[in-house]
Amino acid sequence: MRGAGLLHSHAGKGTFVARQRSASAILRSPLPEPSQRAPALRHMLRKDREGIIDFSGGTPPTEFFPVRYLQDAINQVIDRDGAEALSYEAAEGYLPLRSAVRDYVQAIGIRCRYQDVLITGGAQQAIDLVLQSLMQPGETLLTADPTYLGIIDIAQARRVRIHGLPVDDQGIRIDALEQACRDLQPRLIYVMPSYQNPTGHLMPLHRRRQLVRLAARLRIPVLEDEVYREFRFDGEALPPLKALDESGVVIHTNAFTKVLLPGVRIGYLVADGAWHERLARVKQAADISTSGLNQRAIHLLLERGVLGKQLERNRLELRRRRGVALAAAQRHFPAGARWVSPRGGLYLWVELPAAGPSAADTLEAALARGAAFAPGEQFSTRGKHQHALRLNFGVHPPALIEEGFLRIGAAWRGLAGDL
Repeated sequence: MRGAGLLHSHAGKGTFVARQRSASAILRSPLPEPSQRAPALRHMLRKDREGIIDFSGGTPPTEFFPVRYLQDAINQVIDRDGAEALSYEAAEGYLPLRSAVRDYVQAIGIRCRYQDVLITGGAQQAIDLVLQSLMQPGETLLTADPTYLGIIDIAQARRVRIHGLPVDDQGIRIDALEQACRDLQPRLIYVMPSYQNPTGHLMPLHRRRQLVRLAARLRIPVLEDEVYREFRFDGEALPPLKALDESGVVIHTNAFTKVLLPGVRIGYLVADGAWHERLARVKQAADISTSGLNQRAIHLLLERGVLGKQLERNRLELRRRRGVALAAAQRHFPAGARWVSPRGGLYLWVELPAAGPSAADTLEAALARGAAFAPGEQFSTRGKHQHALRLNFGVHPPALIEEGFLRIGAAWRGLAGDL
């Protein structure tokens, strides 16, 4: 792989995947030292918060996981395929799973062949592969502000400039995006159009069309992250950006991590032509292949209709928990706090009064009372949203949502005093 220009080495630092514009463009640059905010995602994945009602994480509740179905699927895969299931898989992924993904994305309007599908180790790896394949250090990536924390961490690790743009209740503002495209000449746009993490915003159809038209006119690739798409509570399903894409500028990613099993780490990319070839080469250099056993087990679960059953049950329960969270926020959060009822996803984004304590200070006080959330500043590329917090309302049952919100509200009031 070094001979093909896909890997490069530095004495004392290790071996790294080369970032490429083309197969002949090979960069030799080590990863940067970890920044102060690099541990933020790891912090929210910690398991050592015993006794804390923790709303900071990004996963569904563990009771949603179809453990028994997975156990049966793994046993049947091993019985059926034997040692082959434990060997290396093709870099592009297990062919029956790629075909199943093709069928799924075609059903939501994306024109796709199985050859366009690349199986990845979750959506997080999919995002990383796109940045490695399409961007060089120092180039600019545009996204919303606030945005998904993972894209900030990946951009920093890959030494990419990330520039956040203002949002409204419908997602990233197109006027700001167009101006930034002209001023900054970005190499990539990253968006999460459905129930965005952290705000829960849903981008309406007219704005989706505007974004795709703008990207096509300026020939700027768009990475569309749709991991929360299936957690829809209200309204009709909207087409993904890739379904509106007539010129091949959109790369689509999704995963089975949120809707089925986070720890199994199976996601996918849908990309056209040359982009797909480049992504597959970088993927092979990165980890050879995604676990064949996990891919085959997920495929078997899809064949048996487990995903559909899970989604129907999970949507109903998440909608119920959203209602509990909205009512609890109204009861326990201070006057002047603002939020929008999310139409899907896992998160409630709350903006606390700017005259009061910051979210970081409120978090410290809330931890002392036995509750936690994710401070909004972590999701900003510019250090904004210091009085905002993201709450995963899906992770706890109603009684704990009520108690946790009460503790957070009491923590803020304890700091605010007579404000």
